Amino acid sequence: MNAYIYDHVRSPRGKRKGGALMELSPSMLATAVLKGLQQKSNLDTSKVEDVILGCVMQTGEQGGNIAKTVAQQAGYGDRVSGVTLNRFCASGLEAVNHAAAYINAGYADLLVAGGVESMSRVEMGADGMAVAIQPRLAMDNYFIPQGISADVIATKYGYSRKDLDTFAVESHRRAGVAQKEDRFKNSLLPIKDVVGNVICTKDEHARPLTTLEDLAKLPTSFDMMAEMGGFNAVVYDKYPEVEKINHVHHPGNSSGIVDGAGAMLIGNKEIGVAIGLKPRAVIKAVAIYSTDPTIMLEGPVPVTRLVLKKAGMKVSDIDLFEVNEAFAVVPLRFMEQLNVSHDQLNVNGGAIALGHPLGATGCMIVGTLLDELERRNKQVGLATLCIGGGMGVATIIERV
Repeated sequence: MNAYIYDHVRSPRGKRKGGALMELSPSMLATAVLKGLQQKSNLDTSKVEDVILGCVMQTGEQGGNIAKTVAQQAGYGDRVSGVTLNRFCASGLEAVNHAAAYINAGYADLLVAGGVESMSRVEMGADGMAVAIQPRLAMDNYFIPQGISADVIATKYGYSRKDLDTFAVESHRRAGVAQKEDRFKNSLLPIKDVVGNVICTKDEHARPLTTLEDLAKLPTSFDMMAEMGGFNAVVYDKYPEVEKINHVHHPGNSSGIVDGAGAMLIGNKEIGVAIGLKPRAVIKAVAIYSTDPTIMLEGPVPVTRLVLKKAGMKVSDIDLFEVNEAFAVVPLRFMEQLNVSHDQLNVNGGAIALGHPLGATGCMIVGTLLDELERRNKQVGLATLCIGGGMGVATIIERV
């Protein structure tokens, strides 16, 4: 049995500081997206069996199984269940893949999958992290923060600050073109405040006029943390070939900290006939992989190789790629190792320009991928994200 994508919507990504979405609680934001999905699809929500949402910081306003709260608040009915999951930055894609697995196994007919993260209202790290805050665990696992990991990758494999900044400038340029040409219109949902006024209609973080000169003025982000926190010593102990870390990442070539939510309707073929919807794509293959937990951000490459093997495909069979731009070095390394052209990757910009609402991004990029495949009349796309702890998740979709 196959799992099909019937439709999807997402909110704009709102800036963390002074952004339009910060006045909405995470529940309100995700509720708006679920309602938007229902209205766009004219969906009989009584047919939905479960709502699966990714959310990383599950505490405070994002705690207490926000998926069930949102399903209830969105009017999906008492029968609809909800579950919230956390696979760090790939939580939104993990939700999609969980839904696909349920459908493929015959355990469910119709599910909503997605994610939410209000990074304005629930700060990164608010839920604590054992490996980061317990000294024994940190020492045994050679823990270092992700930003330092990104700098180590750049150092080990010879990516300069100019390489990273050039990629970042292009991400912003592409996002600007996508906004100007209204490429996100099929799935982008205008968000309203509590009294019904539209407060956000486009991704707020993109700066299409960004130049290399602009980025050159920004101070690097992780050198002081590495030195004062003792993380340099951890790196030099584990990677003796690294004599000195070249700190090259900064806010301009790293993912934007934003608010956002997304949702996707996934079901089997029979339910589509029953509710009068045509599938737009089939979820062809999914995979999870884990690598070195210290350097942490190299998962997209091996998980892509694995998901291609599962699908019986080659890199050349993929028309478009979405690789989350957690840090610029991640997609650069991906393109180099897999011989992927930048013309095929993140063609509408990525998280550097648009932002990375942790729990939602994975679902969002699958939706963006599907919209762009349709716009270009292409067939097959692959979405992947790096994840804390060294993990990587990947999903291949094919239009039907």
